[in-house]
Order: sequence, then structure tokens, then C-alpha cells
Amino acid sequence: MAILEIVKGGDLPEDAAGRRRLTIRILIGMAAGALAGLMLNLAGVESGLGEFLVDRVFHVGGAIFLASLKLLVVPLVFVSIVCGTAALDDATKLGRIGGRTLALYLFTTAIAISFAILVAVVVGPGMGFDLSTEVEYAGRAAPPLTETLIQIFPTNPVKAMAEGNMLQILVFAVLFGMALVFAGHPGERLLIVFQDLNVVVLRLVMMLVRLAPYGVFFLIAKVFAVQGFSAIVPLAKYFFVVLGVLAIHCLITYPLLLRFLAGLDPVTFFRKMRDPMLLAFSTASSGATLPVTLENVERRLGADNSIAAFTIPLGATINMDGTAIMQGVATVFIAQAYGVDIGISGYLMVVVTATLASIGTAAVPGVGLVMLAMVLRQVELPVEGIGLIIGVDRLLDMVRTAVNVTGDSAVACVVARGEGRLDLDVFHS
Repeated sequence: MAILEIVKGGDLPEDAAGRRRLTIRILIGMAAGALAGLMLNLAGVESGLGEFLVDRVFHVGGAIFLASLKLLVVPLVFVSIVCGTAALDDATKLGRIGGRTLALYLFTTAIAISFAILVAVVVGPGMGFDLSTEVEYAGRAAPPLTETLIQIFPTNPVKAMAEGNMLQILVFAVLFGMALVFAGHPGERLLIVFQDLNVVVLRLVMMLVRLAPYGVFFLIAKVFAVQGFSAIVPLAKYFFVVLGVLAIHCLITYPLLLRFLAGLDPVTFFRKMRDPMLLAFSTASSGATLPVTLENVERRLGADNSIAAFTIPLGATINMDGTAIMQGVATVFIAQAYGVDIGISGYLMVVVTATLASIGTAAVPGVGLVMLAMVLRQVELPVEGIGLIIGVDRLLDMVRTAVNVTGDSAVACVVARGEGRLDLDVFHS
């Protein structure tokens, strides 16, 4: 009954006071989870109680919360994109919006990895690193770009939905939405059904978001219980270089983008992005956070559904600024650790490869390490070097996911503003 009462409440995610309370509860859940995890890590998770809490309570609770969020991704993306595409009423608008969105995503990714390489070369996180311990990583081969482009188009939309193939779902939803427009009155009648479905799915999102503080507690507690801070110590320089570049990119690049391309206040933007950023940090999954991000961009930042429903799912699939930063720093780190000088041409190749790979390997599971393996092969660095950074990658993955989600939302606001489909009253409220 207690959980039912939490879910049923009607004002928590929608009014300002309710959102502040939710943010505070999520922060409390994160802090409590970190404290509980560190205490268990110090006590030893191999003990009876520690093993029970980590493998049973924390693992099961976190897995259920993630599964609940992922449950919403396919219906939300499909229904929202169908509604958004049908609302455009013009195929040329869709092409213009898609081109602008893709260009912004590639632009921010190129900036992210270029700056990451520059900072890493200056700081030198891999200088003097001890490689006496053998490390191995079985890198999964990335598919060629041509094959990825072919795989974007679904042969079976039901199979694409069952497998959660977001790019195929996006393509099918866009085509279906355009068909609703071209179908005339039958399309208008069916569009009303989809609009009602969209309202229902968003209500389901808000119901599950109420459980976020508990899910965050379980996820954070497990991470800190298993890893603690011991995994960071040998790689502290690498860890903090990646962390610093992520912070700079998030707090400088995106505000400049919002201010100069859209004339929007970055402070207001970040104030309204607290919930998606916290959830992205705790889940380390842009896909799992997608329902909350989409709801936030529409209801709190004021982007029209026709823009948000296209840009946010696309960004969650291909926009990987945080991952690009990790790749840039990791490439420099591995090159320095192995004493290999790849030169300026090598670093330029890393920028180009990683930027294009943010689209080319979008549908591959474990995309961050796959992309890094591909980048390392491109400049002839040992792929085994990835094994050096795996120990701290989980914690960094949480931060870079929050950066990715922020970038998705910033681009959505810029595109919506450029198309005249951003409600400034909602944004500034």
C-alpha cells in the first residue's frame, strides 16, 4: 500500500514544489546509497550480510527500477515520434529539423573530443604509468558504417521494438507519422488515438518517477559497495582529467550553445535539468533516462512535442559527447602509458573517427568500449590498454551519461527555438 500511495499522488512531478521535493529525495537517496555502499565496502562485501545486501537487495532493487524505466522507452519513443512527426504537417520541416539536429550533435561531439585530447596532452595522465601488470581486453569488432546504415531501416518493426533497436523504431515511427498526415481523415482519426496514448504514457512516466529515490539508492549503494574508492587510486590522474573535461564541457560548451544560438538563460536551463541529470547519473543509461528527459524537455523547458519527440530519442541513440571525452583522454593515456607517439595526424584521426563513430556504432551494445577499441585500432595503439581503465569506467560512465543527457536537452532547446517551437513562458517560469 505504501508504494501504491507514492505512485498515485497527483501533484508531485508537475508543480514546482513537488519537483523540488523529488530532487531533494533523489539527492538523499544518492547520498544514503553512497554512504551505505562505502560502509559495506569497508566491512567487506564477502561477509554473509554484506553479500546478501549487495547481491540480493541492492542488485534486485536496482534491476527492477531500471527495468521499469526501460519498459517505457519503446512505447514512449514510438508514440511520441508518431505524434511529433504528424504535427509537423510538412516533410520539408522534418528534413530541416533532422539536418540541424544531426549537425549540432556532431559539432558538440567534435568539440568534446578535441578539447579532451588537448587537455590530456597538456596534463599527461599516462606519463610514468607502471604497466608491469598484464591487462587484457577482448574488444568487440565494430561493424562497418555501410552495414550500420543498412541496419537503420527495419525489415520487421515488431522485432525492432522487441529488441529495443532505437534507430529502427525512430525510422518506422517517422514514416508512420508521415503516413498519418498523407492519409487525410483516417489519419486524423488515428492521430487522436495516438495523442491520447501519449498522454497516458507520460502519466505512466510520472508514476514511476516517484520511485526514483529508492531506485537511485539501490544503484548507487551497489556501485560503491563493490568498487569503493580503491579502484580510483592507481588511476587518479586519468580519472580526474576525464572528470574535469566532462565538467568543463557541460558547464561551458552547452551554456554557450544556449546563449548564442538560442538566446536562452543557461542558469534556468540547468535549474530545470536537475532531475534528468541526477537520474542519468544514478542509472548510467541515457536510454533508461529517456522517458524522464523527454517529459522534462516538453513540460519544463517548453520545447514542442514535434521537436522534442524527434531530437531527444535521436540524441539518446547517437549523441555521445561524454563518451567522446572519455575516448579522447583514454587514447592519450594509453599512448603515453605504452610510450607511443601518434603525432598530430594521429590525434586528428582520433577526432574524425570518434565523431563519425558516434553515429556509426550507435546500435552496438557496449558502445563506449566498442568505439574506443575502434579508435585505438585506427591509430595502431594496443587495444589491451582498455583493460587499464575498466576499473574506474563505471563511475565515469555515470558522470558522462549525465553530460550526454544534458547535451541532448540543450540541442533540443536550440532546435526548438530556431523553429519557433519553444514556449518561452514555460522555459522562464
